Parts: sequence; C-alpha cells; structure tokens
Amino acid sequence: MQTPEFTLTRNRLGKLLMTMADGTQHEGVVPVRAFPISASEDGLGLMSTDGRELAWIPRLDLLPAQIRELIEAELAGREFMPEIEKILGVSTYATPSVWTVKTDRGQTDLVLRGEEDIRRLTGNTLLISDSHGIHYLIRDQLTLDKPSRKILDRFL
Repeated sequence: MQTPEFTLTRNRLGKLLMTMADGTQHEGVVPVRAFPISASEDGLGLMSTDGRELAWIPRLDLLPAQIRELIEAELAGREFMPEIEKILGVSTYATPSVWTVKTDRGQTDLVLRGEEDIRRLTGNTLLISDSHGIHYLIRDQLTLDKPSRKILDRFL
C-alpha cells in the first residue's frame, strides 16, 4: 500500500478537500482518470478547481482504503457510462433514431442523432453518445449477439 503525500476528506458541502503534507488545503478537488476505458485503475490525477494537477496516483488500488473509497465515490458520480449488452431494436435505420438497448444498468431508450455519434475508440470498442449527452459503451462489438451486431453494422 502506497502512503500518499496528502489526506483526503469531504468538507461540509460534500466536496473533496485535499490537505497536503505541508498543510496546504485545496477544496473541490476532482479526480480524473488518464485512461477511463482502457485502463481505469491505472493513472489518475487529482485536479484543482482551476485544472492544475495536484497529485498523480499511478494505481488506485495501492491507496489506503479511506482515500480510495472517497475517490471511487467521486468518480462514480461523474462517470455514468452504461455498457450496452444488447440492441433490442431501433425505430428506423435513418437518423435520428430511437434505440432500445439492454445495458448493465437495465433497459433504456436512447436517441442517436447521427452516425457520427458512434465513435470507435480502440479495436472493437465503441462509444455511443445520445441526444442527452449520455455516453454508452460497447466494450467489444464482437461479443454482442448476431441481431445486435446486424443493427449496429447498419449505422457504422
């Protein structure tokens, strides 16, 4: 376990408060992953409200439990990204279209404005943005069932 050069708590408003070894305090600290999809446990910066990096954490799992839990809770609130497991149907093959999908968080409908809202990240990983700004992840399009892949292919 790595002993950091800082402590992390929440202030009375629920914002992260970072206290450095020299006693300097930074309120409203924001954790930001370097590679949120491909290496979510590796490389995380704690950023000040003006965007400066205050601390670099090479691996989240090396932190003491209390600090790790605070960072994970903050990330969970910021990184809402359901993972699509199956495409159940689409309203039309033209855009905009309403997609009914099964995600790791349940079934939902999303509105795809255009094909450009489907981005290939690496290999077979796709990121789909809906009309409300929610990002949906398809970790590996080849693991989708055949009907889902067929629908997806019409938009790629």
